[in-house]
Amino acid sequence: MRTTRPAAALCLAALLLAGCASGAKPDAAARPPASAAPAGTTAPPQSEPNAPAEPDAPAGLNRSVPTRLTIPALGVDTPVTGLGLQADGTVEVPPVAAHAPAGWYRGSPAPGQLGPAVILGHVTVGKYGDGVFVRLSTLKPGAHVTVRRADGTDAVFTVYAVRTVAKDRFPTRDVYGDTARPELRLITCGGPRTGSGYRDNVVVFASFDGAGAGADPGARTDAGADAGAGASPGAA
Repeated sequence: MRTTRPAAALCLAALLLAGCASGAKPDAAARPPASAAPAGTTAPPQSEPNAPAEPDAPAGLNRSVPTRLTIPALGVDTPVTGLGLQADGTVEVPPVAAHAPAGWYRGSPAPGQLGPAVILGHVTVGKYGDGVFVRLSTLKPGAHVTVRRADGTDAVFTVYAVRTVAKDRFPTRDVYGDTARPELRLITCGGPRTGSGYRDNVVVFASFDGAGAGADPGARTDAGADAGAGASPGAA
């Protein structure tokens, strides 16, 4: 059964969609809007991607920060940096630099923890060329994604949906709303260029398969008892 985060948390998390920008500098992040949808959204919520059935979902893991992300189908193997909130309340973005890493939003669950972990990356990085997620829109359902964590465990996910959505129709609740199992969201920009940015967002939805080989089974826990689960962006 799916639950929903408080509207304020959803609004702050929605600012992440400004962090995938990609011209000479990132798109400016807007301040948190007053509603649960991104600023300017008037369209009704889009339907949720067709996630796999939940009864057999593996147990969640303890909270541990991600350190590396691999997507074999795309040839992606990148460090993961932590992203929080800037002094003005906007969400940080990965640096616009050569070989810029992907970034995990610390206000979201850790990969493998109950709820949707959110990792974003640039599609292009100005004069440096392609970003780490330049081919994210070509990823197919069934592809595997592995996130190495600081505790030495690998959280392994399988992609079940890839969507390209207009930024003014961003499915905030589908992306950031609470889930009854661990999941992963990968976000970047897509679609045609509009000035210094892009019109759309590409969002990958992936379900948790379990801890990878070599992981310590003791790392598994009742995710509902983990104080870090579902942390709000304001705690980042």
